[in-house]
Amino acid sequence: MDDGSGDCVGILLAGGYGRRYAALSGGADKLTARLPDGRIVAQAAAAHLVQALGEVWAVVRPERADLAELLAQEGCRVLAAPQARDGMGASLGAAARALLQAPGWVGRTGERTDPPRCLVALADMPWLRPATIAAIARGSRGHLISAPVWQGRRGHPVAFAAPLWTELAGLEGDEGARALLRRHGVQALPTQDPGVLADVDTPEDLARGGQAGA
Repeated sequence: MDDGSGDCVGILLAGGYGRRYAALSGGADKLTARLPDGRIVAQAAAAHLVQALGEVWAVVRPERADLAELLAQEGCRVLAAPQARDGMGASLGAAARALLQAPGWVGRTGERTDPPRCLVALADMPWLRPATIAAIARGSRGHLISAPVWQGRRGHPVAFAAPLWTELAGLEGDEGARALLRRHGVQALPTQDPGVLADVDTPEDLARGGQAGA
């Protein structure tokens, strides 16, 4: 049954270097690290996004064929973008350009159309619940930008309406979409899911199991 979130396409940003994690773990890659339950960090994040939305584009650096294969196994359309080497903003810009150039999109209704929103998630946030993702997708309808808020703190993923995709396509560097958020404002969507704030930044974060702020 369609839960109402199928009119939103996902973007998974998986192009980061994870330098802090690598420095603290002897050079290990956080996106391919294993969670306490045995799952791989980026695969868990991708699986939850695919489960909630159906279609997901994952952005990786071209040299990360290993990561691209893992994400493809979860059902993502993988975009190997050289721009991803330049940071989060450049990765998001590459994804937005790919969406704008795509020949169409098939939602859960089976009809080819243009998705009215995209939901931007991070590959180092594996504890974000699929139900939360779906709720954010539904709650973002009618707003240019929407984001979840847990205990007064804004988190991810962030939804962007299609009229803003051209602005997203122009992003460069590592700042992400902060300028767009300041320019257009953000609709806050309260949530009870601490996973909207819980990322993997250090090896200790894995042991905390998604307890934001622990």
